[in-house]
Amino acid sequence: MPIQIPAYTWLLIHISLISFAIYHALLYKRDTRAATGWIMFCLFVPFVGAIAYYLFGINRVQTRALNIRRGLFEVAYEIGEHSAIPFSTGETNLQDSGLRVTGRAASNGNSLRALFGGKEAYASMLEAIHKAKHTVALSTYILNSDITGKKFVTAMEAAQKRGVKVRVLIDGAGELYSRQKISKILKRKNIQSALFLPPRLIPPSVYINLRNHRKILVVDNSVAFAGGMNISDQHTSEVFADKAIKDVHFQLQGPVVLELAELFERDWQFATKNDDQEDVQQVSDLSIHGDMACRVIPDGPDAELDTLALTLQAVISTAQKSVDIVTPYFIPSRELIAILQAASLRGVRVRIVLPAKNNLFFMHWANRNTLTELLKWGISVYYQSPPFAHTKLLLIDSDYALIGSANIDPRSLRLNFELGIEIFSKSLHHQLTQYVDEIILHSQPASFTELANRPQLVRLRDSFFALFSPYL
Repeated sequence: MPIQIPAYTWLLIHISLISFAIYHALLYKRDTRAATGWIMFCLFVPFVGAIAYYLFGINRVQTRALNIRRGLFEVAYEIGEHSAIPFSTGETNLQDSGLRVTGRAASNGNSLRALFGGKEAYASMLEAIHKAKHTVALSTYILNSDITGKKFVTAMEAAQKRGVKVRVLIDGAGELYSRQKISKILKRKNIQSALFLPPRLIPPSVYINLRNHRKILVVDNSVAFAGGMNISDQHTSEVFADKAIKDVHFQLQGPVVLELAELFERDWQFATKNDDQEDVQQVSDLSIHGDMACRVIPDGPDAELDTLALTLQAVISTAQKSVDIVTPYFIPSRELIAILQAASLRGVRVRIVLPAKNNLFFMHWANRNTLTELLKWGISVYYQSPPFAHTKLLLIDSDYALIGSANIDPRSLRLNFELGIEIFSKSLHHQLTQYVDEIILHSQPASFTELANRPQLVRLRDSFFALFSPYL
C-alpha cells in the first residue's frame, strides 16, 4: 500500500519552505517589487512557489576566484563587490564615470574596426583563426551547428593540427538553440570545449536562469573580436534570408585585447572548475595599434553585479548634446527611465532605435508602456524595418561609444554574464553615428498618440508581459 502522508505534514513542509523563501526575500532582495512578487507567489502557490524561488530568485553565483564559502542562511545580498572610486574635486566627464563605477582605468593605444553584418564579421574572424600561431579562445552564447558554425569548427580544427591551443566556451542554455549540439561535434574533433552552467533536470540545476551572454574571440592574444553577434547562418542573409539577423561586431587590437583574454580565462576557469589559469601575457601583443582609449566592463550576477547598469546611468547623466541607443530588447529600469527623461529635459537629443519586428514578440509588447513615458518628454523612438536588428550600441556626445553583448533589459543587466567595452574615439563615434543616422532615415518613428490610444485588451496584454520582464 502507498504511504499516506498526513495533511498536517504537508502543511509543515509548506510552511518551512515558504518561511525560508520569505526570510531570504525580505533580507536580501534589493528590489521591493520583486520581493513582494516572490512572497505572494510563495504564499499562494504551495510548494511550486518556494521551489521556483530557490531555482530562480536567489542570486547565488560566486566565482571561484572569490573563494567565498557561505552557509544556508548566509546568501549574499544582491550587490556587487566593487565600490565607487571617490573623486575629491573636478567635474565628472565620460571617462571619469566609468572609472568611478568599475575601478578600471581606460587603456590607450587601441584600434577598433566596425564589422557590419555576419558576412564581414565572420570573414575577419575566420581569417584570424587561419593565421593563428599560438592560441585561439572563443566564448559565445550560440555557436550553431549549421553551415557557418561548421566553418568555424573546421578552421579551429585546422589551427589545432598546426599546434595552436584551441579552446571553446559555449553557454549551456545557448547550445540548446541548435538542433545538433555543437559540443558533441567539437568533442569528435578533439577540440577542447566547455559548457558554461549547462542546465539539467536531475538533479535540477540551481543556475538554470543564469547565462553567459558574452561573445569574445581572442587569437594569439594580439587580435580580438567582441560585440553582440552569435555564430549562426541567420547573420548571413544569403543563407538564411527569411529569418536573417542584422548586427555589428568589432575587431580590436592593442592593450584592450589582453583584458579580453584575461576575462576569457576567468570564465574558462569557472566553467571547467580548473584553478590553473593560463598566463595570457606570455604571447601578448601590447604594442600601440591606434589612438583609441578603451575600458572593458565585465558584468554578471556575481562580484560585478550592476556594473553595466550603473555605467549606463552615469554616462547618460553626463551627456551634454546627444544620446543614441540601438538595442533589440528595451525594458529599462525605473532609474534609467528617469535619467533619460532628465537628459531630454536638459536639452540633450535622445534617440532610441528598436526593431519593428522583434524575434521575441513578448519583448515588443512588454516595453510599450515604457515608450509612452519617454515619448511624452521629447525622446524620439524609431522602429527599424526588418530583418530583425540585434545591434547593441550606445553613443554619447562626440566621442563616446559603448559596445558589447548586453541588451537594455533586466535579464542582461541582472542575470546574464555580459561584456561592455567603452570606446573614447571621435572617428569611431562619427562612423557609428552615421550608421545610426542611416538606420533612422529608413525607420518608422513611434507615435505617442498611437501608443497611448491602444485598445484596452492590448494594454492589458502589454502590461501583463511587462510584469515578467526580469525573466523574459
